[in-house]
Amino acid sequence: MNTTPPATSNFIKTIIEEDLRLGKFNGRVVTRFPPEPNGYLHIGHAKSICLNFGLAREFNGTCHLRFDDTNPIKEEVEYVESIQRDVRWLGFDWNDKLFYASDYFLKLHDYAVELIRRGKAYVCSLDAEQIREYRGTLTTPGKDSPYRDRGVAENLDLFARMRAGEFEEGEHVLRAKIDMASSNVVMRDPVIYRIKKAAHHRTGDVWCIYPMYDFAHCLSDSIEGITHSICTLEFENNRPLYHWILDALETPCHPEQIEFARLNLSYTVISKRKLIQLVRDKIVSGWDDPRMPTISGLRRRGVPPEAIRDFCDRIGVARADSMVDIALLEHCIREDLNARAPRVMAVLRPLKVVITNYPEGQIEELEAPLHPEKADMGTRMIPFSRDLYIEQDDFMEDPPKKFYRLAPGREVRLRYGYYITCRDVIKDAQGRIVELRCVYDPASRGGGTPDNRKVKATLHWVSAAQARPAEVRTYNHLFTVQNPNETLEGQDFRGFVNPDSLEVLSNCLVEPHLALAESGSRWQFERLGYYSVDSVDSTPGALVFNRIVSLRDSWAKIQASEKKTAGG
Repeated sequence: MNTTPPATSNFIKTIIEEDLRLGKFNGRVVTRFPPEPNGYLHIGHAKSICLNFGLAREFNGTCHLRFDDTNPIKEEVEYVESIQRDVRWLGFDWNDKLFYASDYFLKLHDYAVELIRRGKAYVCSLDAEQIREYRGTLTTPGKDSPYRDRGVAENLDLFARMRAGEFEEGEHVLRAKIDMASSNVVMRDPVIYRIKKAAHHRTGDVWCIYPMYDFAHCLSDSIEGITHSICTLEFENNRPLYHWILDALETPCHPEQIEFARLNLSYTVISKRKLIQLVRDKIVSGWDDPRMPTISGLRRRGVPPEAIRDFCDRIGVARADSMVDIALLEHCIREDLNARAPRVMAVLRPLKVVITNYPEGQIEELEAPLHPEKADMGTRMIPFSRDLYIEQDDFMEDPPKKFYRLAPGREVRLRYGYYITCRDVIKDAQGRIVELRCVYDPASRGGGTPDNRKVKATLHWVSAAQARPAEVRTYNHLFTVQNPNETLEGQDFRGFVNPDSLEVLSNCLVEPHLALAESGSRWQFERLGYYSVDSVDSTPGALVFNRIVSLRDSWAKIQASEKKTAGG
């Protein structure tokens, strides 16, 4: 499957422009985002949110937020609240256009009764397995239910008794009477109502029969005056049913259903069912685990909503499914944060450095910009002292060629500080390096020397006494394969979970400037990547940072490689 998104396109926008030119829907544009409140939203929903709300905004229309709450067994108020929070966080607002399918339960029931009266629906007493058997296959037609020819009076009576709670679940269903020989299996007398003796999170025990999605969805669209009902390709085969129900009931408003390709992201599963499994099996810590592709997970990780909107805009709206490389999402995040994130220094794996010729007890305050290109962000003061910490990876006792960082006898620059040269290496009883003894050049403050000598490496560092302890969580892809959805027979997608998707470093040190960093604030740790203050676990006395994304831009490299190949 191709991992490069098509050139940015939006064929739906073209359709709406043509509808407006022709005066269709009296020049109105009304879209809707209709999530089922049975889980948290994910990055795929973000694409739909940006599309529906974005089109309404562009064409001076309105976009409704409507909860498809027709299955009380799986739906919870927690999910309703999380969905509203996510839509707002992405930058959109439904104003007074908040609806629920449950708002229309009585009207939907009356529509079902009207279908029965018109001879276009009947109560079927086959069980679920028999209904599947009678439906046929893709290559063989279905056969009529023995209950298909029940009279209108009998169907009305049975449906009324279904509503009254006289029957058990599965004993009867209401089916549309369409065509059991249709080449489209969806049109072979689909179930439109079923018995579910479960309390609903909004209507309580008022109902024990609930409409199926295909029945409730098109009629809810019609009731609300939706003009363009935009959904993913999986509903393409359901489009004839969408129109059949509206035509059979002769509804005054008949929206246009348009399908687009759902978002598939590499190294990710975007299936609510699979995401629920990850949560229930405790493979992740919850819906907001920063490794999850949920909007709440991305938010907790520190991903800016602007980056997600940019990503959705770049991938465009296509008619055919494709796989989008997660590197593009990371690229959008990196571009956004590069412009807005203030710079600080942090050491994740500390190695002590003692500058032997620096005065004991002396502390200098070095001024450094919070952003190299944005003076309006201001500066921060960095304490410099005799005892420092650098990254363990920035020193090698026996360095190979092209390793330009610190080594015995080698001089390097400390960012915003002085040139230092390593003189001695101190080891513990097990032979592990625990301390470096260095000397500094007092004339090199700020990176220069009287003789203009050059060094090949600049290291980040923190002052030992003033640095603040922190925990840093580094996240990698949650799965080890590019497409964990494509599993072989007998395999489970959970078998591809990356055991190294989370690394927790608990002995990190950060600049004192971060002592009062706000929850959720985003920073660039110089030379390391972009990090955010964890909104759940971090406190001023116990800082916790999540890595949002590294500094290495693999998407830019992919694009450069493709351009080079295309150029011959």
